Amino acid sequence: MNFPEELKYTKDHEWIKVDGDVITVGITDFAQKELGDIVYVEVDTLDETLDAEEVFGTVEAVKTVSDLFLPVAGEVIEFNESLEDEPEKVNTDPYGEGWMVKVKISDASQLDDLLSVEAYKEIIGA
Repeated sequence: MNFPEELKYTKDHEWIKVDGDVITVGITDFAQKELGDIVYVEVDTLDETLDAEEVFGTVEAVKTVSDLFLPVAGEVIEFNESLEDEPEKVNTDPYGEGWMVKVKISDASQLDDLLSVEAYKEIIGA
């Protein structure tokens, strides 16, 4: 499994790429493998401001539907619309073209609560 060192992670299996006061969020390689073939990604919180750990959308696989949790408080400013037609990008390129949302951070100090790659690997036993 792939876990880029430069990213931050959550216990809920989201990854976070920080770029100034905007973060990009997706699900980890581990999560997409656990879910199986992803058939639908729904984000209905575009332009909404949410608290950390609030649900920002869902990902649907052949066997299950899972909530997606916002890792830090902020405004959802962009949704990866290519996932509407090609949700399988989450399976084939979870850290690249399979990203889900971009969020303008409300409280940058919350980034300190996110997991390093080492801490995330401990949680999943990798």
